[in-house]
Amino acid sequence: MEGNSLSTHSSHLLRKIKEFTLSILEDLSEGRSPLIFIQRFRIHCTNLDSTCCCSSNKPNGHEILTFQKESHVHRIDVLLRVLLIVQQLLQENKHGSKRDIYYMHPSVFSDQSVVDRAINDICILLQCSRHNLNVVSVGNGLVMGWLRFFETGRKFDCINCLNTAHTIPELVEDVKDIVSVAQYILVVEKESVLQRLANDQFCNKNRCIVITGRGYPDVPTRR
Repeated sequence: MEGNSLSTHSSHLLRKIKEFTLSILEDLSEGRSPLIFIQRFRIHCTNLDSTCCCSSNKPNGHEILTFQKESHVHRIDVLLRVLLIVQQLLQENKHGSKRDIYYMHPSVFSDQSVVDRAINDICILLQCSRHNLNVVSVGNGLVMGWLRFFETGRKFDCINCLNTAHTIPELVEDVKDIVSVAQYILVVEKESVLQRLANDQFCNKNRCIVITGRGYPDVPTRR
């Protein structure tokens, strides 16, 4: 939950971040151009259980980022800015979305894909998953109907507004105190179908929960 004391894993990552930044500062102070080695993996940071999968994949080559190459300077700048944001999230035991990070420096990042690449680079450098960095994606799933629950202190009361769709939380493992009297769950493919059901007051007439992944469901919706 947000604001609790740091986990052992977070403390470990914070130490790694400190060591990484100190090594860069040491190189710069001694007049050397820092070299950042980023290994490439055939599959990385895609485990559906949000656990690190680095050790189970073989490296598929590597890149060396350096200030001596003009094309690398902006990428290193972005990487360090995102790393600072990740450090703050870990220190404060908070979570932020990839989109939140982008809007902190939109003129520097220029595009969401630039932030996504930096996050993946950080996962490789620190040998962890995106989830371990307290960085979440923006959820796609929606839910409405006979359901009430809490997530990191926030109350989601679908029962009070049966035909109003609520976003499915990214951190489903933090969902607690689930209350439901639904007789069944209806899964629909598209948001337009859910909206049609909402307009028809479907949940007033049927004691159920309606879920949509808005096309291809993301991990929280599937879980």
